[in-house]
Amino acid sequence: MYVRDAKNREEVWLLDHIEEMGLDASAFRSRDYVIAIDEADNEKAGFGRIRVHRTDDAEICELTSIGVLDRWRGQGVGAHVIERLVEYAGDQGFDEVYSLTDEAEYLTQFGFEPIEVAQLPEKLRERLATKQENIQPDAVPVRLAVDRFELPQRFRDAFKDAAPGADEEAEPEEGPEDFGIDPDEATYKYDTGR
Repeated sequence: MYVRDAKNREEVWLLDHIEEMGLDASAFRSRDYVIAIDEADNEKAGFGRIRVHRTDDAEICELTSIGVLDRWRGQGVGAHVIERLVEYAGDQGFDEVYSLTDEAEYLTQFGFEPIEVAQLPEKLRERLATKQENIQPDAVPVRLAVDRFELPQRFRDAFKDAAPGADEEAEPEEGPEDFGIDPDEATYKYDTGR
């Protein structure tokens, strides 16, 4: 399992899963995303995005649209996606990152702290209001000092051994009965009688 930058050809996959999970797809650009990949079979397991907001006097970094496919949950995939996003934010010179999320408890494990809406930069207050109106009514703001990010060892261990769980939506195999055929009575055009 590893996390890498998303490729342009993965736009459709990303958009499909963002929509399926009810995440924020505004100002979508695939190059802003990272994707967690299972190296055994190249299956995509999760993703996340850095969104930079430019104002007249500053740039603000937001981590958003973080999602893990159901069959990969509970295995450290989301934690490693967040780790990579925070690393990229630091590489781009950001000292702190924000997230507007309805999963604040999950992010606090890594050092994010809940903050008051009044403490948000104006641009993010507008984003929060829009997000609460349209896709995540329970979204709250959290903030992290990049150098305070911490990835608990249990997430590292789980990520090393990550494997897809049972696919809950797996289609059952279709049989002749599904097509209205009685397999005991049916004859086939090319039946040789053997």
